[in-house]
Amino acid sequence: MPPVFGTWRRLFAALVLVFLAGCSTTTLEPPVPDVTNAPAAGFANVQPGSEEDFILNVGRRTYFAQGSAELDQTARMTLDNQVAWLQKYPHWLVKLQGFADDPGGDAAMVELSRRRAEAVMNYLAAGGVARDRMWAKGYGKERVVRDCADTACKVQNRRVISNLREEKDGAA
Repeated sequence: MPPVFGTWRRLFAALVLVFLAGCSTTTLEPPVPDVTNAPAAGFANVQPGSEEDFILNVGRRTYFAQGSAELDQTARMTLDNQVAWLQKYPHWLVKLQGFADDPGGDAAMVELSRRRAEAVMNYLAAGGVARDRMWAKGYGKERVVRDCADTACKVQNRRVISNLREEKDGAA
């Protein structure tokens, strides 16, 4: 075969590859939606001052170290956000529910969870939230988020939840 035909063959093969590279089979498949940046369903119309606003933009959980009712820096930052929000929306009342998943008996856990709820209430009150808008109760090991033995898991149960209310309920 003369060298000219080999050159033409290589040139033709290169043109075919360039042409095929420009073709894409992805057009035959449906496009993949961008779920990472898609708006979360149900949260598109969160109204300022709503319970959803408080949960999503402020945070209602305050966490504690094992066996402690002391507020750490992270807890105080969360509570500072709650103070600011509650001052802006004074029609809301707050039920502070304390929980514990620490070593000890049931009575000790109820007491620790009560002290945690009261620590949160005292911090909110010191920040300017009127005490008559809040009430606290300790639930101990009742209503655990996760029932587990691992310390990293148990910490989720060592918390106070600030629940917004429109009126005080009968039982704290």
